[in-house]
Amino acid sequence: MTLHVPKLHVIADCASLADQAFRGGAPAVQVRIKGLSDAAVLAECEHIVAAAQATDAVVIVNDRADIALAAGAHGVHGGADDLPVSDLRKLLGPNRLVGGTARDPDTALCHQADGASYVGVGPVYATATKDGLPEPLGPAGVEKVAAAVDIPVIAIAGITVDRVPELLDAGARGVAVIGAVAHAADPIAATAELLEALGG
Repeated sequence: MTLHVPKLHVIADCASLADQAFRGGAPAVQVRIKGLSDAAVLAECEHIVAAAQATDAVVIVNDRADIALAAGAHGVHGGADDLPVSDLRKLLGPNRLVGGTARDPDTALCHQADGASYVGVGPVYATATKDGLPEPLGPAGVEKVAAAVDIPVIAIAGITVDRVPELLDAGARGVAVIGAVAHAADPIAATAELLEALGG
């Protein structure tokens, strides 16, 4: 059975943040951990996958298909410089989620043809969470991609609760967030608010 693509993806760099996201009702956590050994990343991912089982949430590992498979995660998201979507799909098989990053309709269409479950579109807004990002696309950029593909579009970068409605209007199925949860005074409550804005 193929997994459906959740509306809210909380990007977490550690198990403790993922735990709080799950407590807030997050249906998906994307694991993005930098600067640790592969063994340490795998251990964190295994903890997150185990925690996700309590709420039937989905765990997607950024960049690393090998760690996703070893940890028993539900999918992998490939960035622009990672393995191509077609290769990620071969590695993960037909029943796990595969996401690809796109900034334009042509790239998104290629990902769709190569077996992507969804495309992550961004940066939509300016963000300080990641260095070296290209110019923000804005909701209009999301709309162009969403109009071109049949698979879900997940908007990323600079997402706040207040910006969710215009992104849904632009055709996004959902959003991926970092700072809106990680930097919140109460990550559990922040997750719940985002989920409510997305319609649950």
